[in-house]
Amino acid sequence: MHLIAIAQSVGIKLTIDDFQAVSDKTPFLADLKPSGKYVMHDLYKIGGTPALLRFLLKEGLIDGSGITVTGKTMKENVASWPDFPEDQPIIRPLSNPIKPTGHLQILRGSLAPGGSVGKITGKEGLRFEGTAKCYDYEDAFIEALERGEIKKGEKTVVIIRYEGPKGGPGMPEMLKPSAAIMGAGLGQDVALLTDGRFSGGSHGFLIGHIVPEAMEGGPIALVRDGDKVIIDAEKRVVDLDISTQETEKRKKEWKASEPRAKKGTLNKYAALVSDASHGCVTDGPL
Repeated sequence: MHLIAIAQSVGIKLTIDDFQAVSDKTPFLADLKPSGKYVMHDLYKIGGTPALLRFLLKEGLIDGSGITVTGKTMKENVASWPDFPEDQPIIRPLSNPIKPTGHLQILRGSLAPGGSVGKITGKEGLRFEGTAKCYDYEDAFIEALERGEIKKGEKTVVIIRYEGPKGGPGMPEMLKPSAAIMGAGLGQDVALLTDGRFSGGSHGFLIGHIVPEAMEGGPIALVRDGDKVIIDAEKRVVDLDISTQETEKRKKEWKASEPRAKKGTLNKYAALVSDASHGCVTDGPL
């Protein structure tokens, strides 16, 4: 999202599908949490960022000729730094990746016709089918979790909506809900769908950046408790399993939530901002 916005500011057209294309040819090498076994301190102990840069330079994956803040090139900065130990298990060689493609997945379907973003390594599986529990706003979900509404052993798809660019407004990060799910021991039982965004530290079966968002009457706004939701990372789809007739009926019945910002800068932002698939910019399409 941020890179799409930056690209647009300099007249370059970049789309979410470009990220899928890159992910499809990028091997997954780092056995690091949240999806892997090790933590960043373990990487630090075997050489850290300088050793990682040497590895990437040797493999021809980055250009080390750029001048850095030291006045030297990146290649010069790490020239005297030792390589990774040969027996280290944290960063895999290109010839033996954890998986041959990246974990970023762009999903579409009846729940996200304009696109959505999943970070799915396969650790949590590649398909999730469950019953929806819907919450308008993050706080409502946290309160429900504390009340014990989400049960272990039940396949549940938690829907947190009205947290998109317009609904938030500002598309807040959903790190707290994802961390709460894992902390409650529900990581294998719950998938989380939201029109909000995730941080790099989030983990579990998570789909965010759902477009259109709930505040615009997107399909995520039409989901009801008990609906069947299907997420298939291999087919790259996220679907709401209801009939076309039922969808149309719900569209007619839907009423927009009250704006959280009714005046001032945030109100202006919500009126102007584009969707997440187009970078959440406020100056119109490229």
